[in-house]
Amino acid sequence: MNVLFHYAAGPELTARLAAMPGLSISVCAEDDDARLVHLLPETDVLWHVLKPCSAAMIAAAVRLRLIQKIGVGVNTIDLEAAKARAIPVCNLPGTNARAVAELTLALMLATLRRLPRFDAALRGGVWSDPVMQDGLGELGARTVGLVGYGAIPRLLAPVLAALGCRVVYTARSARPDAVGERRPLHALLAESDVVSLHVPLTSETEKLINAAALAEMRPGAVLINTARGGLVDQAALTEALRSGRLAAAGLDVFADEPPAVGDTLLSLPNVVITPHIGWLTTGTFDRSFALAAENCRRIAAGLELLHRVA
Repeated sequence: MNVLFHYAAGPELTARLAAMPGLSISVCAEDDDARLVHLLPETDVLWHVLKPCSAAMIAAAVRLRLIQKIGVGVNTIDLEAAKARAIPVCNLPGTNARAVAELTLALMLATLRRLPRFDAALRGGVWSDPVMQDGLGELGARTVGLVGYGAIPRLLAPVLAALGCRVVYTARSARPDAVGERRPLHALLAESDVVSLHVPLTSETEKLINAAALAEMRPGAVLINTARGGLVDQAALTEALRSGRLAAAGLDVFADEPPAVGDTLLSLPNVVITPHIGWLTTGTFDRSFALAAENCRRIAAGLELLHRVA
């Protein structure tokens, strides 16, 4: 079975994919359009990561039998085009939750302690900068608001509580086993020192954090986004950070990926950024590839697929 892994892979990951039994896996970097055009006609299963899977891609993959999301969110897949061809779409809930939870925590700490700025200053020969020392914060004893309470917040909330944080969360319904108190979004924004986003990108949640929502946040609060860039009005966030309305932001995701060179948001000193790698660990790959390979076996055998979403 021919599998197309549509993401860049280093030597270690390439070797791991080549060693998977029963599958012929071709690696295609997301920016290698020529290779993608060459591989699609012979592709039986697409292992989709981040770059949008368009109707044109699906049409070009004349042998395609399954679109397997390596991750959770399927907003980057043209589900209508897949449905028109009766091509099932599956995702992998929970496989990246630990990795994303850990990076979320890392971004909270990095923004409050200004780690990138101290790192850059020290590499530039500056041992002590009193200006950067002013206002350094601790995470413990702060109120952290989790927008959503799925697999990632379930892992993150107990850690935050252990560090001495007060946790509040939003969810469509109360979670009996939740660590923290449930709040409507407007109340969570108003009382949280740190707001962290953990909901999927849908028509209902697009630009959930807009200018009005940012105005509801506490002055000097911190915004963390390891979910989807489209949840945030990026222009409004940039202005809130430039004005000092928000103290900082930690961002792993952006409205456009990769963001444009020269984007003002990337130059702000109170922003800590990573290139959508919250999910990207060897542990995530171990869990994801095992399930993705099992779905390849199932599609070949005509069996029911795991975690089918469309």
